[in-house]
Amino acid sequence: MRVLIIKASALGDIIHALPVLDYLHQAKPGIEVDWVVEEPFRQILEGNPLISKLHLVRTKVWRKRPFAAQTRREIAELKEALGERRYDLVFDIQGNLKSGLICAISGCPDRIGFDRAELQESVNALFTRRQIPLRREDYHITDKYLRLVSVPFAKDFRAMQLTTSIQTTPEEDANAEALLATLSDGLVFLFQYGTTWQTKFWSVQRWIELGKEVLDRYHDASILFPWGNDSEREAAFTIAAGIGRGARVLERMTLKELTAVLKKVDLVVGGDTGPVQLAAAVGTPTVSFYRASDGKRSGPRGEHHVVVQSPMHCTRCFRTNCDKDAQCRDSIKPEMILAGIERLIPR
Repeated sequence: MRVLIIKASALGDIIHALPVLDYLHQAKPGIEVDWVVEEPFRQILEGNPLISKLHLVRTKVWRKRPFAAQTRREIAELKEALGERRYDLVFDIQGNLKSGLICAISGCPDRIGFDRAELQESVNALFTRRQIPLRREDYHITDKYLRLVSVPFAKDFRAMQLTTSIQTTPEEDANAEALLATLSDGLVFLFQYGTTWQTKFWSVQRWIELGKEVLDRYHDASILFPWGNDSEREAAFTIAAGIGRGARVLERMTLKELTAVLKKVDLVVGGDTGPVQLAAAVGTPTVSFYRASDGKRSGPRGEHHVVVQSPMHCTRCFRTNCDKDAQCRDSIKPEMILAGIERLIPR
């Protein structure tokens, strides 16, 4: 059997979907699983032994230049590549227009997606043949994905031990080891300031307060700050300067280079953002906080992870902008995050 997973973006959602690979291989030994992913996120899936073939798309570029010759050529090449694989099943776990269109050109008659109540964009239902309703217990985003892919196999994913895997090269692992060798002998924390929506950020001053408390409690510890763009870099340097000795801003890294570092640090702190999910996927403990989004729906699960939700009455609003943004940021206190850290790493 050969199946196709359509989950092109975003980083955190792709990581949440990784357990479907282990499920499919356990449910149907010998299965071949292909995956459609946006080019910027290819590194998360490259080298994964459970994936037979990656199909890369560039939908943002295509939307900007829909009639360009290169756009038409790349879409035609994608259609040909998908058709040649002759899929038995296609699982659309993205649920929007772009994933629906990819479904349509896959050439597979058995296309499975979510029912309208769960779709990001209802037009997606026009491109799938079977729409799967979710159960009440399918609240976490990973369970939603697993429910959809489990239906044809009639094997309960909740009764299975599922793992995730993100491959890094020996060179990337060695570079991460060399980086940590330049630090003091204490614990190594990684603080992930950057995220997407403004309503997912935490204030610079709160990060500084937390960093000082962490270094006060865990002697000889180090705090690392990655960044992904210029504004995140500027904020990281401001926070590190405010914390003082023991805080360090990293050079810009690829996703694989960051993953190698995440494997080796002792704990990661951040909001609702991809690097936190990366850390959880490679087995590193996390403390994460949630404001506009829902930690119970998208936070890392398990005894090695602590999720902190804003106590605001309007938390989980899923708004990208809000006139109460500053108040919401301040509702998450450093002591709340520190309590989670001390729960996972007792002094």
